[in-house]
Parts: sequence; structure tokens; C-alpha cells
Amino acid sequence: MTTLATEPEIETRHTIWAHYPLQVRKDTSDPDVFGQVFIDREYAMLDDLKDVRFVVDCGAYVGYSAAYFLSRWPGCRLIAFEADWDNCRQLIRNVINYYDAVWNRCAIWSHGDGVKLSGTRYRDGREWAIHVQDCEPGEEPTTPSTDMSWLFAYPRVDLLKMDIEGAEAVVFSAPDLSWIDRVDNLVIETHDDSCFGPGVSKLVADVMTQRGFNGSHHGELTMYRKGEPSA
Repeated sequence: MTTLATEPEIETRHTIWAHYPLQVRKDTSDPDVFGQVFIDREYAMLDDLKDVRFVVDCGAYVGYSAAYFLSRWPGCRLIAFEADWDNCRQLIRNVINYYDAVWNRCAIWSHGDGVKLSGTRYRDGREWAIHVQDCEPGEEPTTPSTDMSWLFAYPRVDLLKMDIEGAEAVVFSAPDLSWIDRVDNLVIETHDDSCFGPGVSKLVADVMTQRGFNGSHHGELTMYRKGEPSA
């Protein structure tokens, strides 16, 4: 007998920090991420940013950070990237009411040739810990990918958020990092315990410092501001 996969049970949650209700999949990591964004307010360090018009959310998961940004700065344009299809479907549902939101089922990587979801368990192995890797020679990619060069189509990025489960090691090791010069503010979670190896935090810090940014730590996140004093 074939058992059909079913959609996870979903509840609707309301928060003063989002203009529209949000979906939360039960028995997943969704409640944990919802709590980080809307209860713990892990992005509160961004509250002093003014005139934010363009936000890029790399590793958008199911859209909680995207909904927070779109509600925090009404009228801003946001482009979100999420590699996992099940997460991306929830992302679409959670940001569809925001007319200035664009979503992409796509991994942020060092090239646009496609990648595959990794079969290696990372951390607790739940939905928030999915990561990607390069395909083996002759192996067909299962997930679209892109490098950061597409940012050259835009004059400025007011805020770039990046939480891509260790793939930042690949992104920040690419030969051309000139896209960073288009970014005014970066908030990133670095992963020194991923399959991409240790030292990712130092790699990102060194690159951003060389590009004229100063960093400050806020829990699991690091905020890089162009020309701002370190904290």
C-alpha cells in the first residue's frame, strides 16, 4: 500500500510585528524561528535604520524575517531566496499579501549551475537546518543556485540578511566579491560548525572589514554597517 504524503498541520499566528497573520507548521522548527523573530526580536538591532527601500533576504526559510522587514519598513521592496521547496511554499504563503515581495526557490552559492540538497544531517536535522552542496561530476542538480552578481542590476541594497547554513563560506570565498560594495548593511548568521569547515566567522569578518564595514555582535547574528563604529 502506498501512503500519500500529507501537508503538515498548520496554525495561524498573529503578532504586532507583522502586518498580516502568519502560518506556522506544527511539529517543525517553525515555532522556534517564529519565536526568535517576533518574541525575542532578534532583528531589533536594525530598528534605527531609516529610509530602507530595498531588502534582500538570503535564506528566508518560511518568510518570518521577510514579513518582519516588510512590516518594519512599509513600502520597501524585498527579494527572498530559499533553497528548500517545502520551506519556500510556506514562504510564499507568508509574504503573498505584501505586494512588494518577490520570492525565489534558489540557493545562494558561488555559481549559477545548480546544486543539490545535502544528505548530511546538520545540527538537529530539522527544517531550519537544511543545507546544500555542489553536485558530483555528471550528477544532475536538484536545486537552482545563483551567485551574488545579480545585485549589479540594482544601485543600492539597504539591507542584506544572510542565514544560509554555512554556505556563506562558499559565497565569501568566491573570486569576485565586488557585489558587497552595493550593500549598505549586512546582518548575517555565520556557521563555524557546518560541513563547510571552521573559520567562517573570521572569513566574513575579514572580508567585510576590508570592504570598509564595522561589525557588532547581537546574539547569533552579526551586524555589519558601512562606516559605522564597532561595538
